[in-house]
Amino acid sequence: MKLAITGKGGVGKTTLSSLLARVYAQEGRTVLAIDADPDANLASALGFSPEEFSQIIPVSEMAELIEERTGAKPGTTGGFFKINPRVDDIPDRFSASRDGVKLLIMGGVKKGGGGCICPESVLLRSLVTHLILYRKDVVIMDMEAGIEHLGRATAQSVDAFIVVVEPGQRSFQTARSIRTLAGEIGIERCFVVGSKVRGEDDRKLIADSLPDFTMLGFLSFSPLVQRADMLGQSVYDIDPGAAQEAREIVARLENTDGG
Repeated sequence: MKLAITGKGGVGKTTLSSLLARVYAQEGRTVLAIDADPDANLASALGFSPEEFSQIIPVSEMAELIEERTGAKPGTTGGFFKINPRVDDIPDRFSASRDGVKLLIMGGVKKGGGGCICPESVLLRSLVTHLILYRKDVVIMDMEAGIEHLGRATAQSVDAFIVVVEPGQRSFQTARSIRTLAGEIGIERCFVVGSKVRGEDDRKLIADSLPDFTMLGFLSFSPLVQRADMLGQSVYDIDPGAAQEAREIVARLENTDGG
């Protein structure tokens, strides 16, 4: 199972990513959680302490590794470097483990005005391709709102693209934009999870506003999610209700034929 989780900032995609990772781990699956959002927060949602988090180096900041694998120094553009660097050992060498989940942080790439074709972006793209096409783990990618890390061939091998939305028109518009971008590179299974819902009115608003999306389920608004963040603990461990909702989302995902 290869899942890409995305949505507008602040909607709860990192919370959902952490919950799904723990659900699959509890099922006895080998889980690799990928923080592909430059504003990395997945470690905290999984319950890694600040001290543990400080020891996890984002792949994009591993200057020596990038130069070794691509033949060029990070931050450079143009010139010659390997466009298919070796990446197969990176997930096991540089991930951190907790509660049956391996976590790998991708990190961000500083871009110029026209984008970046640089050693670090090439390495990240190659790494994502390897994770999606060749790893046998359950791979859960907590992404930013775009689809920057996914090339066409890689995207077509993602089992599901899950857009997290909250009750609000800006969130809905982001979901529509993401699905358009996803469709352009061949992602056919694009689903929605409603987040921060406070009752049936919120559920109906989301369903009515996105009628052409397949709805996987909802995560209820819960003060325990904020408390987990304040304490630096896993939402899965602190909020049994959210954990159960995540299990129901996984069940629907595995029983659906597509969107």
